[in-house]
Amino acid sequence: MEYELGEMEDNEHILLGRFLHENVDEPGTNQTGDTLNHRSQWVWSDRLEVKGIIDLVEEQNQQLIPVEFKKGKMARHLNDHFQLCAAGICLEERLGKTIDYGEIFYHGNRRRQRVDFTSQLRQATEAAIQAAQFAATQKIPAPLTNSKKCQACSLRGICLPFEVKFLHENLNAVSS
Repeated sequence: MEYELGEMEDNEHILLGRFLHENVDEPGTNQTGDTLNHRSQWVWSDRLEVKGIIDLVEEQNQQLIPVEFKKGKMARHLNDHFQLCAAGICLEERLGKTIDYGEIFYHGNRRRQRVDFTSQLRQATEAAIQAAQFAATQKIPAPLTNSKKCQACSLRGICLPFEVKFLHENLNAVSS
């Protein structure tokens, strides 16, 4: 979920994602062949001060594979990789096991993407977490200059990026 100043707003992307998650969001465990499927698993890391829910953790031959479900199509979405890697780090801390990789299921093309938890990805994930924690203590940032990122965002009606940008530009023009 996305929040701005503690507020959340639904749009078609949030609603579709919620609909596609209905089956996997029902907590529980079932077995498919030799794989145990643990759905909707709470995890946290005391060290990184993060917590969340992993959509699915598959257990095969005593190996755990975190799986995240996304409504879009497979691409190189680093934020998805960071989320999955953070989930793996949380699992490792909770269970004392090494998690080598996870997978992301993209509903848009119904494919899974394997994400190896390399040392580089782990470092980048921890840096992103630290940056987000630091940003949360700062003043609200100026609006984005790349408005394409705002067009499909569910928070657009809350943070009003186009209106704030307009006000900033006009205030700067008046004060010049």
